[in-house]
Amino acid sequence: MNNYCTLYIVRHGQTDWNLNGLTQGQTDIPLNETGIKQASEMAEKLKSIHFDAVFSSDLIRAKRTAEIITLEKNLAVQTTKLLRERLYGEQEGRNEKILDNLYETWKKLNKKEKEKYRPLKEFETDGELTTRFITFLREVAVGHSGKTVLVVTHGGIMRALLNRLSEETYYSGSISNLAYIKIETDSVDFFIKQLHGIKNV
Repeated sequence: MNNYCTLYIVRHGQTDWNLNGLTQGQTDIPLNETGIKQASEMAEKLKSIHFDAVFSSDLIRAKRTAEIITLEKNLAVQTTKLLRERLYGEQEGRNEKILDNLYETWKKLNKKEKEKYRPLKEFETDGELTTRFITFLREVAVGHSGKTVLVVTHGGIMRALLNRLSEETYYSGSISNLAYIKIETDSVDFFIKQLHGIKNV
């Protein structure tokens, strides 16, 4: 499987908005002290892995997490808007509990309906999220065949990816800070090899 690209897709560390249960979306909130510590612990956990490249969402909480993880690896963090969290529109900055009722409706839908569900204006659907994410991951895989790549992003987009690729259903809150998905891909198919810090609750 030498021609496969191995991807470690990692969620950013904790922010004050995470701690206070506020919806972040694409609002640019920095890591708090706990988040910085979590990223340092993940750097230690992944220190034996040779990464050939590192990509990150351009939002500061993800970029800073990527910088901390790769601090001793002498890699430049390449940022892109394609790895941003879901756009939640007017819900950003509000209590996450407001979304609970919307997710109750989402849970009752079939897989295709879930991908198209748009409960609020300006709210990115799962389908829109996974399309931009998978398109990006395929481009990375083509350019990094046989290599290992770190991708630092956000919980919502990771959850949408898992719901697209697996038979399981992952709900809001299922992906903890610094959780990761290890995937192997030939740029067409994606094979989930390991989940860390993720539960389908």
